[in-house]
Amino acid sequence: MGRPGQVTARRNPLATAFVTGATGCLGIHLVGELLATGWRVLAMHRATSRLDDLAALPAERVVGDVTDLDSVVRAMPAGVDAVFNVAGDNTLWARNEGRKRRVHVDGTHNVVQAALERGARRFVQTSSAGAFGEHRGRVTEATPTNAASSRLATFRTKWEGEQEVRRGVERGLDAVILNPALFSGPHDRHACSRFFLLVRDGKLPLAPSGRCSWAHVREVARAHIAAARVGRSGENYILAGADATWVEVLRIVGELVGRPGPRRTMPPWVLRGLGRAMNLASFVTRREPAITPEGAEVLVSEALFDCTKAVRELGYRPAPLREILEDVHRWMLAAGLLS
Repeated sequence: MGRPGQVTARRNPLATAFVTGATGCLGIHLVGELLATGWRVLAMHRATSRLDDLAALPAERVVGDVTDLDSVVRAMPAGVDAVFNVAGDNTLWARNEGRKRRVHVDGTHNVVQAALERGARRFVQTSSAGAFGEHRGRVTEATPTNAASSRLATFRTKWEGEQEVRRGVERGLDAVILNPALFSGPHDRHACSRFFLLVRDGKLPLAPSGRCSWAHVREVARAHIAAARVGRSGENYILAGADATWVEVLRIVGELVGRPGPRRTMPPWVLRGLGRAMNLASFVTRREPAITPEGAEVLVSEALFDCTKAVRELGYRPAPLREILEDVHRWMLAAGLLS
């Protein structure tokens, strides 16, 4: 087992990977990249998961749920070379905090426990750049986190999930933690793809006022594999890249869909007001609103991250913004999501 700060050297390539959250955007890319580089992959999914994308890949599918320890232990093979805990709940709605806690905190505890019981050789945790909290200025791995007091449940629970991994490291788990910024690419069915539809349909006259760092999901997946091979045990690695305002993002989206994107920004107080109003309406509809108060905070904030450490130690490649958005657009066309 590795020690915090120790580089784990391996002469023989890793062979078997166990992936949670295998049906999500990142999970699909990670499974595909692992298979392409010669790994045997056990892809865990819930019994109710949508399998359209995963079924197209020659991975071995196993049923389990990170919130059920026994199911994870049964699904995980003994002596597995690497466990990739990718499972997450990415909705931005305070009413889902209990669900987030079950997945990000209790679920991570369960996967860590299963990895220790089954003798996993390496553990890679998918956290979030949001686990560092909210800051002014660019965030690095050395930035002290304030996520424990964040207004956003995603940030709080992702940080708490990291603590479960650190407790595992204290018990002998050889683990690395990755902190992706906002990422997108093919198979992004719920985040960036919505903006393509809104711009295409002329339903986004004004852009959010925020600015953030973007990553390509393919490069995030490749960084997971590099982390399993050469990442330093107990270390965090931020995965980011292109910095852009939402006006810049939506201008490119508009060019791709053939309709002008918004050129002006919405005042933050207006977007926050919309989030609160839609949240009140959700008590009647009992459905997650299109804009939640938490989502509004993300869209008006400045969240910039430095990925120098991941570039230097993992060979991570920050992708240009246009490449990210062009790949989303190309996939949406092929999937029939854009007429």
